[in-house]
Amino acid sequence: MDTTNLKTRMNTKVQALSEREPGTSQYLALTSNALELIQENLKHQPLSFHLFDMAKSPSGGSTVFSVPGLSGEEAEKELTGIILDYTTPRAYWATSDPVEGMPPTCLSKDSLVSQDGKACAHCPFNDFGSKDGESPAKACKESVLLFLLRPGSVFPLLVRVPVTSKKIFLKYTTRLISRMTPLSSVVTRITLEKATSREGKPYALFHFDAVQTLDQGNAAKAREFGRQFMEFVNAADVEPVFTQAS
Repeated sequence: MDTTNLKTRMNTKVQALSEREPGTSQYLALTSNALELIQENLKHQPLSFHLFDMAKSPSGGSTVFSVPGLSGEEAEKELTGIILDYTTPRAYWATSDPVEGMPPTCLSKDSLVSQDGKACAHCPFNDFGSKDGESPAKACKESVLLFLLRPGSVFPLLVRVPVTSKKIFLKYTTRLISRMTPLSSVVTRITLEKATSREGKPYALFHFDAVQTLDQGNAAKAREFGRQFMEFVNAADVEPVFTQAS
C-alpha cells in the first residue's frame, strides 16, 4: 500500500479544514499561560481600556472594519473570534458637537446607573428625541463593547457595537441562551450590512453568526479565561473608552 500518497491526501484534507474555519488550537489564550504573560509585559500595571486595540465602527454605510495592526490600520470584511464578555456603556456630552476623545459629561458602565448613582431609566437624556428634537435619537449614547478573542492573539480586541445594532446583538445572545449555550462557547463571526435611516442617512448594521461550537474542554477554558481576564479588567476600576463622541 502506498502510504505516501495516503498521507499526502490526508494532509491536504486537514489543511483544507483548517482554512475553512479557525480551529480552537489557534486560540493561544486557551493553550497557554496568557494572563501571566499579560501581567509580565505590563509589569503588573493596571489594565486600562486605552491599552486595547479597537475595531472602528464604519461610517457612511461602509461594510468594512478598520482594525489596528502591527503595520497600521487594516481593512477587514469580517471579524471572527470568541466573545469572552461584553459591557453596555452609555455616555452623554453636554455639547452638541463633541470632538473625538472628549470626556463625557456623564457616563454609565452598564446603562443602568450613572457614575453619580442616578438611574439611567429616569434621565431625560435617555428619552427618544432628546438628542436634537428632529430625530428619535437619544442624547445619551448607548453601545455594546465586546471583548473579542481572535485566533493567534491572547489579548482581546474591543468591538464597539453602536446602538443601531444593540438589539441585533442581544437577540443573538438570547438565541444562544435558548439553546443553553454560553456566549463564550462559540466562535462568532461579525459582519456588516449597509442600511439607511429614516432620515435617509446610510449606516452599517452588525450581524452575528455562530460559525463553530467549542468542544466541552475548550468551552470551559474559554469561560475560565474570560472570567479571570474580566476580573483583571474590573480590578483596574477604569472608565470604558468612548472613541466616538458624535
